[in-house]
Order: sequence, then structure tokens, then C-alpha cells
Amino acid sequence: MKNRIVLWASGGFIIAACWFLYSVARATPITSAESMVWTLARLTQPLVFAGFYFHFGIRFYWVLLANAATYALAGLIVETLRRQMSQAK
Repeated sequence: MKNRIVLWASGGFIIAACWFLYSVARATPITSAESMVWTLARLTQPLVFAGFYFHFGIRFYWVLLANAATYALAGLIVETLRRQMSQAK
């Protein structure tokens, strides 16, 4: 179970890193991107969504760490529920 949670956290870190690389490669800010791209960025990075909603700036390394922690928490919940469901059968 620990390995799966580490995989979830790694996934969150990689997702945030990919969004960072995408935003650096763009000539315009990502907030001016197509609505679908911006919505996807906010949904896959909860701290960015909160920062945009409450109007506070966030350094990219905090987004990486917070996204990894958020995905690890989601992974813990999913893996716990998965384990309980498999034992209930």
C-alpha cells in the first residue's frame, strides 16, 4: 500500500511539473489560454485553483510539493477504500 501511495504522490508531482513546463514554454500566461486548458490546469492542481480563487501568488516549488501531497492524500483515500472493498467481498 505504501508503494501505491508513493506512486500517487509521484503522479501529482509529475503533473504539476508538466504544467510548469507548459507554462514556461508559452509566450502568454496560462491564464489567457483556451478555457479548456485553463480549466484542466486548475482541476489537476488544487492549490493553483485555490490561489486563483483567493487571489494569492504561489511559487512553483510550493505547487509541486502541495500537488504531490494532495495526490498522496487522494491515493491514501482511494487505496484504503479499495482495500476495504476487496475485503468485503
